[in-house]
Amino acid sequence: MRSGTLAVTNIVGLGKACDLCREERSREEKRLIQLRRHLHEGLVKRLDGVFLNGHASQRLPGNLNLSFTGIRGEALLMKMKNVALSSGSACTSANPEPSYVLRALGVEEELAQASLRFGLGRFNTEEEIEYVIDEVVHAVQDLRALNPLNQLTPAISARGD
Repeated sequence: MRSGTLAVTNIVGLGKACDLCREERSREEKRLIQLRRHLHEGLVKRLDGVFLNGHASQRLPGNLNLSFTGIRGEALLMKMKNVALSSGSACTSANPEPSYVLRALGVEEELAQASLRFGLGRFNTEEEIEYVIDEVVHAVQDLRALNPLNQLTPAISARGD
């Protein structure tokens, strides 16, 4: 408790926000899970080497964390200037090390460094998901094409080495 005038409009606004959340949470959760599934399946269908980090269903409805083989998450972030996403947690944004959460989940360091976290929210649409899928696919393909190790892999396996 402190002395002073209470922020009545803020108090009323918080109460209304809680009412809206209670009324719409179940419907919104289902919608976000559907968008998340669409994003995940769209990327897996169009790209090889995409790995889900974390449990498939026991996660926040608007959270999707994926790793992409053959690239670095930071490079992918730099390539996709029109999509808001992250390659790590907010509390370690200044730290170039792979996410300690992903490492604790057993994700290999290379894949942890090739991960992106997609956050979906109340105002995201199917059209935006399609846009993000296209952007990620093109960016991953471009970055993989620049990586000489990705170009050696088919030749090595074709020789049986």
